[in-house]
Amino acid sequence: MKRSRFIVNLLWIQGIYYALTATWPLVHIDSFMMVTGPKQDIWLVKTVSVLILCMSLALLYGACYNTDYRLIRLIVASAALGLMVIDIWYYLQGVIKWVYLLDAFTELVLIACWCMHKIPRSQLFRNSSRY
Repeated sequence: MKRSRFIVNLLWIQGIYYALTATWPLVHIDSFMMVTGPKQDIWLVKTVSVLILCMSLALLYGACYNTDYRLIRLIVASAALGLMVIDIWYYLQGVIKWVYLLDAFTELVLIACWCMHKIPRSQLFRNSSRY
């Protein structure tokens, strides 16, 4: 089965982006806070990082193996939307620094890429009419 090069590349890009941004606060919280601003609850930053890291693993799995890309698109586009809304909302509330708007823009680009590209039925792992 031939896989869409666009989808595979998008999986790699978003998977690596999420892996890097999620690993940073886990590896060196001080430099992370130097760029993003001080945090009250370090445990919460690390909890969110672990969850984003889990998403990155699913994306990278999808880049390596045939899977149902509709499900991956639903999960990662909705996660990107949630992260973007949080970035913008809390920036406007004065809670987080402007640097989060860079992430919001990146999430918007990822959402647009996932929403623009139609995934043909022939590129799905499960192509039967009913599961």
